[in-house]
Amino acid sequence: MTADTVTQQRINQAAWAACDTFRGVIDATQYKDYILVMLFLKYISDIWNDHRDQYEQQFHGDERKITTRLQRERFPLPAGASFYDLYRQRKADNIGELINVALEAIEEANKAKLDGVFRNIDFNSEANLGQTRERNRRLTHLLEDFHKADLDLRPSRVGDDIIGEAYIYLISRFASDAGKKAGEFYTPGSVSTLLAKLAAPRPGDTIFDPTCGSGSLLVQAAAEVGSNNYRLFGQEVNGATWALARMNMFMHANDAATIEWGNTLTAPTLLENDRLRQYDVVVANPPFSLDKWGAELAETDPFRRFWRGVPPKSKGDYAFITHMVEVAKRETGRVAVIVPHGVLFRGGAEGRIRKALIDENLLDAVVGLPANLFTTTGIPVVILVFDRSREEGGANAERDDVLFIDASREFTPAKSQNLLDDAHIAKIVETYRERAEVERYAHRATPEEIAGNDYNLNIPRYVDTFEPEPEVDIAAVQREIDAVEAELAEVRTRMAGYLKELGIDG
Repeated sequence: MTADTVTQQRINQAAWAACDTFRGVIDATQYKDYILVMLFLKYISDIWNDHRDQYEQQFHGDERKITTRLQRERFPLPAGASFYDLYRQRKADNIGELINVALEAIEEANKAKLDGVFRNIDFNSEANLGQTRERNRRLTHLLEDFHKADLDLRPSRVGDDIIGEAYIYLISRFASDAGKKAGEFYTPGSVSTLLAKLAAPRPGDTIFDPTCGSGSLLVQAAAEVGSNNYRLFGQEVNGATWALARMNMFMHANDAATIEWGNTLTAPTLLENDRLRQYDVVVANPPFSLDKWGAELAETDPFRRFWRGVPPKSKGDYAFITHMVEVAKRETGRVAVIVPHGVLFRGGAEGRIRKALIDENLLDAVVGLPANLFTTTGIPVVILVFDRSREEGGANAERDDVLFIDASREFTPAKSQNLLDDAHIAKIVETYRERAEVERYAHRATPEEIAGNDYNLNIPRYVDTFEPEPEVDIAAVQREIDAVEAELAEVRTRMAGYLKELGIDG
């Protein structure tokens, strides 16, 4: 085991142990906000202290030069607002209020980066944290837990990758605790990895997630680039989750990421010249079959996203798909989205939109995944891949087939949910990139096949997973039966002899 692995494990375990302060008292969807904000505060405070020590040596204690240099820091900290200032006051009767004041001061000093990030969190909330005495006790324990040596996050001790992974680790644990509510902020790591690999972002790409949650999918997509030459964009409707995404970007050294707060369907905010911004790669795990998604506004949509048809007001799946396709760059953009199976075969308006997307030659692949991959639902899900380079003028305009992959049996069973291992992901990605025909696993369907199925994309129509029963040798089975009956007759004869010897009437 490497030193880095130990450090990662220690930080993960220490951060998770700090959750004991709130576990069982506050719902996981709420206490995650307190923990992750405190982790972020500790992180920027440790950076500040580490750099201050360096500047004191560099400038031989010249306070003016030290202060000047500190003001150029990534996150300048106002006097009295660091984690350690709060730790020294941890026994104060108004510690919750002091934490709120410190966070407000940090926001004010870092308006360009942190404006509004802490607005949804209240460390002085009686409703969430209890009455004064109990609240103070919990916050004191929280500050003490984060002060432990294993949570020393100075850059001279740990790297950004380890800190970022600790943040993702906590989010994944919170998702496990939160159950069905976890879908609001987290996509399982293995699914994020698969989605990112299928989307295949390249150096120089702009990457967008219109329902970015806490940003884990964006972080994974960025990791696939293989360099720092990319730009990240996201939009999130939930204010608290938006704040987590902003902090997640900082914890992964993606300070330039643009994460907007708002409803991506009814009020998209990422615009250029009053038009929807266009991206090289668009990825998302949108809410499944969202009711009341905004259908009443679709007819007058200023961006004309729904020209193929308006999805049902009670099922927003195709609203998200349409939005994602429309913001992908024409002739080059790539889209990968997680959807429920109903998207493949439901009729009505959804059927018409599905037909239009297929007739435009945009659909590149349909990948069926196993059931029970998510904490939010046990149903199997599908990844749809759209490729705008297939449209007229694009590099892949000659490609007109759709690759169907049935990966529903590619998983490792686990206690609470199934897992996609690296080998499963590699098999899916390799099959997709090679566009390989694999018996009972993958098939390239022609436009004629799809039209012949009335544009129904249900995977069993294209990938035959039926396993034929082995042929039965009737004569051999009869011989086995005869042998068993003969053996049974012999046993009965011996048994009758034993009973007779014992004087028992058999």
